[in-house]
Amino acid sequence: MHSSLLYPEGFLSPLEIDAAVERALAEDLGRAGDVTSIATIPAGTQARAVVVARAAGAISGLPLVAATFQRLAPDIELKASARDGDSVAAKTALMTVTGDARVVLSAERTALNLLGHLSGIATATAGFVRLLKGTKTRICCTRKTTPGLRALEKYAVRCGGGFNHRMGLDDAMLIKDNHIAVAGGVRSVLERARANAGHLVKIEIEVDTLDQLADVLGTGLADVVLLDNMGLADMRKAVEMTAGRAVLEASGGITLDTIAAVAATGVDYASSGWITHSAPSLDVALDIEM
Repeated sequence: MHSSLLYPEGFLSPLEIDAAVERALAEDLGRAGDVTSIATIPAGTQARAVVVARAAGAISGLPLVAATFQRLAPDIELKASARDGDSVAAKTALMTVTGDARVVLSAERTALNLLGHLSGIATATAGFVRLLKGTKTRICCTRKTTPGLRALEKYAVRCGGGFNHRMGLDDAMLIKDNHIAVAGGVRSVLERARANAGHLVKIEIEVDTLDQLADVLGTGLADVVLLDNMGLADMRKAVEMTAGRAVLEASGGITLDTIAAVAATGVDYASSGWITHSAPSLDVALDIEM
C-alpha cells in the first residue's frame, strides 16, 4: 500500500519503506515466527483493529504501517483515515486493519514502533515550526540520525514541516573545523572544494568566530556558512556582515526554548540534531474491535 494518499508532498522511496519493514519484521519474528499468536489464535481467525494516536501530534509513518501488515498478508484490508503530515488530536483513529488475526497481532509492534518513532520526530519538528511562524528562519535536521533509518527520519522531519540538511556525505560539501585545520586554512580549503564541486553541489563551511566569517566572505566561494555555537549578539552581527552574500545556518544548542531568539537574529536556517536523535515517540496504539 505505497499509496500516494498516505503521503504528504515530501516523497519517500518505496525501497526505503520495504527495506525498513523487512529488517524490523525479521528482528521481531526471528526464526520461528510469532509463537504466541500461532499457539493461541486458531488458524483463519479474522480480526478488525484500529490504529490510534493516543496523544495529539503530527503523523508520519502510515505507509510503513501499511507495508508492515501487507508484508505478512498481501491481501489484508487497510483503510486510512489520516495521512502523513496531518496534525491530529488525541484519540484520533488513523487506520483500520481487517484480516487474519495472527498477522494483525504479529505485525502490531513493528508497525507501532515505526509509526510512533517517526510521528515523534514529526511532532517535535512541528513544535519548532510553530515557534518560527512569521520569521524567515527554517528549521532543519542534521546527520545525527539512527543508523539505517536516516531516510525515514528525514522524511518525518518534512512531515512536521521542517527541512532537510544534506542526506549524507555524498550530496553536499560541509567543511568543518577539522577540514580547515588539515587543509591549511579557510581560503585553501574553499579553493580546493570549489575546484572539485560539480555545478549542482553546494558548499557549506563552518565558522565559530566573526573573524572566520569575514575570511569566508572575502573568498566569495561558500554558498552557505554554518555559525557554530555562536551567541545571539554574534549571530546578529554575522547577519549584518553577510548581507545576503551567503545563506546562514545557526547550529548548536538549538532547542524549543532557544529557537525564537535564534530566529530573531535573522539567520536563514537553524539546524537541530535533537529532532531526530532525542524526540520522544508519539503514543500510538492498535485496538482490536472484533
